[in-house]
Amino acid sequence: MKSSPLNSAEKFDTSRANEYARQSRIALAGYDACQDLAACMLAASLGGAGSAKILVVGAGGTAQEIIAMAALEPTWRFTAVDPCAPMLEAATQQLQANDVLDRTHLHLGYVEDLAADASYDAATLIGVLHHLDGDAAKRQTLRSIRAHLKPGAPLIVAGNHYAYASQPLLLAAWGQRWRQHGASPDEVKAKLGKILQGADPPHSEAAVQQLLFDSGFADATRFFSSLFCGAWLTRKTS
Repeated sequence: MKSSPLNSAEKFDTSRANEYARQSRIALAGYDACQDLAACMLAASLGGAGSAKILVVGAGGTAQEIIAMAALEPTWRFTAVDPCAPMLEAATQQLQANDVLDRTHLHLGYVEDLAADASYDAATLIGVLHHLDGDAAKRQTLRSIRAHLKPGAPLIVAGNHYAYASQPLLLAAWGQRWRQHGASPDEVKAKLGKILQGADPPHSEAAVQQLLFDSGFADATRFFSSLFCGAWLTRKTS
């Protein structure tokens, strides 16, 4: 049975939200570099757009993409969307600590819940797609984002791709990454079992591109890679 977006959100309870900042930086080597580069790619794409409005989907947890963009572009404003209350609360704390909360509108829910006339100059979808079960759910989210973007607006998409079991060397290296950060052999085994059962990433970079095409976006430019994870910039087609 395919999970709904709500089922996906329920994976991020208070316990997982509290540990997300540390765990995400282990699971994704280069986590902060990816967020920093995403900010640079959007700034380069918008070309000094001034007071741009940025839609940040799946902002819960660290809110690091907003923090990185806000440091680079002091006039940008953000709408942070996340369906998980504990994750959005964790993000709120980070935004407040980094003096960005007054530039951010927080939305507990889904992109589909935003006002129909809400329009944005750019958007980010980082660490979300592989938590949505099935291509239909992935396309739904991408199309919902597209509906709120101005013509030609850039979108950053970042997340895991590949069927995990199809890449045994990467999977083994991912386990070593946890060991590198102090995980015991049993903990590494549990982490590997969890990743094999707990997500549904697109099975290739071509599959990511096809999802974007199907959802009304153009060719994507890849700007980051780390084991299973990739990050791309694409644009809304007219």
